[in-house]
Amino acid sequence: MVGADVVFKCENFQKMGAFKMRGAANAILSLSNEERNRGVVTHSSGNFAQAVSLAAQKLDVKAYIVMPENAPQVKKNGVKTYNGEIIECESTPQARESTANKIKEQKGASFLHPSNQDEVIYGNSTAAIELLEECPELDVILTPVGGGGLIAGTALAAKYFSTKCQVIGGEPMEADDAYRSLVSGEIETNDSFHTIADGLRTHLGDRNFPIIKKHVDKIIRVEEHEIVEAMQIIWERMKIIIEPSCAVPFAAVLKNKEEFKNKKVGIILSGGNVDVKNLPF
Repeated sequence: MVGADVVFKCENFQKMGAFKMRGAANAILSLSNEERNRGVVTHSSGNFAQAVSLAAQKLDVKAYIVMPENAPQVKKNGVKTYNGEIIECESTPQARESTANKIKEQKGASFLHPSNQDEVIYGNSTAAIELLEECPELDVILTPVGGGGLIAGTALAAKYFSTKCQVIGGEPMEADDAYRSLVSGEIETNDSFHTIADGLRTHLGDRNFPIIKKHVDKIIRVEEHEIVEAMQIIWERMKIIIEPSCAVPFAAVLKNKEEFKNKKVGIILSGGNVDVKNLPF
């Protein structure tokens, strides 16, 4: 379809449905027993929320989960399944952070950032490490870019576990802060988040951006209809469930076939927590 040898790392098959289980588990395992006893708090539109809830449940740690009120119901249901306590807030980065900070102060809980924390980034890197162990000849790995935790971890994995593998990000045109950040050399933000890729409506942070700036080769932007088309192809051809955010890097490859022609391409399918009652096709 694209004239390349494409392999997919299916993080949508994680128990809670996304790569974020890696970062969440590593972050909680890095806490002291005293810190674990006071619980953990995070803010997330859904996937990191479920990851923290499940990792905390497995380790007998209380999890407080701040979620935007418009987060997909399927993701809220997942958090409840893993005994996470949901606190809803407005759908803005500022509201997420202020609500999480209040809980941190009230409960003494340790804050876990979905993407801008070293332990989370290192945990995320293991997806690309495993992919490179299985496919060491990859020329490039693509990931979606939201908060930057996955692509930063992937970039570190490519640097230390490969001699030639590039890392490229895929990003919605409607939330292209990472693309603009690479161009300007500073962390940019979005004024609006009108993208179907709900998991990518976040900004880069001061821990992951320096990694991205140094080790990520480029970011390719895609339109909303291209995301939907890529998502539909994977559902139909591969017979697996992915969410819109997950389809973004594949959409980038479909859009730039000449760039990837005859290359060995790895794509991290980031997650599959989609509301099947509200599909875009």
